[in-house]
Amino acid sequence: MDHIKLFSGEKIPLEMHKVMIVQKLALQPIEKRIDFIKDAGFNTFLLRNRDIFMDMLTDSGVNAMSDKQQAAMFIADDSYAGSETFYRFESKLQSLFGMKYVLPAHQGRACENIISQVFVEEGSIIPMNYHFTTSKAHVTLNGGTVEELIIDEGLKVSSSFPFKGNMDIEKLKKLIEREGREKIPFVRVEAGTNLIGGQPISLGNLREVQKVCQENDILLVFDASLLGDNLHFIKIREEQCKNMSIREITKKIADCCDIIYFSARKLGCARGGGICIRDKENYDKMKGLITLYEGFLTYGGMSVREIEAITVGLEETMDEEIINQGPQFIEYMCHELQKAGIPVITPPGGLGCHLDAKQFVSHIPQEQYPAGALAAAIYIISGIRSMERGTISEQRKPDGTETLANMELVRLALPRRVFTLSQVKYVIDRISWLYQNRNLIEGLTFTSEPEVLRFFFGRLKPVSNWTEKLIKKFKQDFGDSL
Repeated sequence: MDHIKLFSGEKIPLEMHKVMIVQKLALQPIEKRIDFIKDAGFNTFLLRNRDIFMDMLTDSGVNAMSDKQQAAMFIADDSYAGSETFYRFESKLQSLFGMKYVLPAHQGRACENIISQVFVEEGSIIPMNYHFTTSKAHVTLNGGTVEELIIDEGLKVSSSFPFKGNMDIEKLKKLIEREGREKIPFVRVEAGTNLIGGQPISLGNLREVQKVCQENDILLVFDASLLGDNLHFIKIREEQCKNMSIREITKKIADCCDIIYFSARKLGCARGGGICIRDKENYDKMKGLITLYEGFLTYGGMSVREIEAITVGLEETMDEEIINQGPQFIEYMCHELQKAGIPVITPPGGLGCHLDAKQFVSHIPQEQYPAGALAAAIYIISGIRSMERGTISEQRKPDGTETLANMELVRLALPRRVFTLSQVKYVIDRISWLYQNRNLIEGLTFTSEPEVLRFFFGRLKPVSNWTEKLIKKFKQDFGDSL
């Protein structure tokens, strides 16, 4: 179902579920929120959940399970080895992706660790449509480098191009010709490129990547963590797929790939992950590392209850009325913010609504982390936790200088089946107010900076007393309102 039209003429997304279990939220007063963000080092990752009203940090591991997923958890076979729960999980993945070999892992980055340890060595080059933080970190830790080959349209903030996550085929060919195929163990393609706004890839583009890989005897590895959103976009945006079922599109995607891995914290709405492998030789290379790092081959570091929930969640991903919910609410939020003149990534992608911090707070230089500052400001004036996806999410160069991100984004994730339309409207209202007062926001500087994945653990502070000015203006306009 698309957005429903009201008698007033307004079009809204419609929740295709009913709420049966609720969890109480707390909206702390602004005086407390400023203390909480200071204690967190102005890093939204370090906020405590009890101090957050709406958690829009991520859609990873925080999606609501369905009644069928909850029910499935009661039939789990809690055996260390040979669990029937695993074989149900394996069978589901085999039926969806058509690959014989399945390895369980506790989440997506665990899969990345296994794949990188097996295939990446000193001097390896890994082409990607676009990197993800942990995927790049694992490649780097194993001595390799990442080459981002996103199409030029992918880095444009405002666009009508439907598949901004596509890989540039000519860039891929030139890279292989220049570096030699022996340096490239695999090409990684991410469905729903996370760091540039959850932008999808097309089936047609994936087939072109497959052709280049086959011609050069290079493996094609597919990150399917955001596959659900991407399937929806292929179904509605790619002409050749409009009459295909979601299950058929899934199989066509899988037919292009040699290895598929995923985080079930996104795909499947539970907590875990897995690797699907086409041939036995590559399976044998990886299975020992699963046992070493994750657990036995029939649980892979996951609770068997979660595995049962994932199995049901994977099947639910084949339901168009389920996977279209997230993208429709994201589209609604993006369009409403656009009406207020607020810069967002277009076309709306999956995962969440992405604010363009470069335009939102254009007066803040990238060296002062505009996306991080904007995320902190959003929490202060609303209690909403968002995520920085910009320069803080990069790593410094070996000489200590900053790697300035291609895009400075603030992600407002929309976990599936969690928030209501009234809550989404609250988000729109508070961000609209903040945009009107954006000149009050200034930058941040690090006080504690880890070398790896600093966006998780780093602590920062404002470059001035701008937070006090922001609070003063908020109180003038809202009075005693939280």
